[in-house]
Amino acid sequence: MPTIAIVGAGRGLGLAIARRFGSEGYDVALISRSTAKLDALVDELAAEGITAAGFAADVLDRPALRAALVAAKEHFGGIDVLEYSPADASAGPLAPVDIRETTPENVQPQIEYYLYGAMAATEAVLPDLLTAGSGTLLFTTGAGSVYPVAQYGNVTAGGAALRNWALNLGGALAGTGVHVAHVAIALYIADDAPAPGVDWLPAADIAALYWDLHDTRAVHELVVKK
Repeated sequence: MPTIAIVGAGRGLGLAIARRFGSEGYDVALISRSTAKLDALVDELAAEGITAAGFAADVLDRPALRAALVAAKEHFGGIDVLEYSPADASAGPLAPVDIRETTPENVQPQIEYYLYGAMAATEAVLPDLLTAGSGTLLFTTGAGSVYPVAQYGNVTAGGAALRNWALNLGGALAGTGVHVAHVAIALYIADDAPAPGVDWLPAADIAALYWDLHDTRAVHELVVKK
């Protein structure tokens, strides 16, 4: 069975991606900080006939993140698709600040969270993908990585750094069989419209776009918006 590893797995987009790939015959490795949350997601997927396992790690702890992905590879026999979408974090050192208030001190945690976490995850899986001559790396950010969003000045700096790195990596890997794509989500993910006039899509609809990115390998960047 092929396997997708979802870094930053939660009940929203991560679960929807797990379901979409699971419906296509993929096993699912789920990575997030909370073991309890992972256990609940694994049980939910199992009830739907999808084989999944959880591996606890914080993306800010790069050695732990690499170890979790190595454990996932050992458990499933390999990883064919990596999807990196660390959950939205708005507290503590990751709290958003306006662009006029950005400093090296409040931008650095965002670089750690988005760029360095993605790099560590990629280091854990890319050598095997290159050896196999196939695979997909999917990296997710908010719309601020593409469009200016001044009130999230530090967050968008981290997301833009990840976007730039991912697109460069995709170019460098052209012809290797490993496809790289960046997804910028410019709307709310919800089960129902959060408020009148707010752009939103169900998580399942967005997850279908991730499958298409992997399956068709047609584009290297997708901005999800109405």
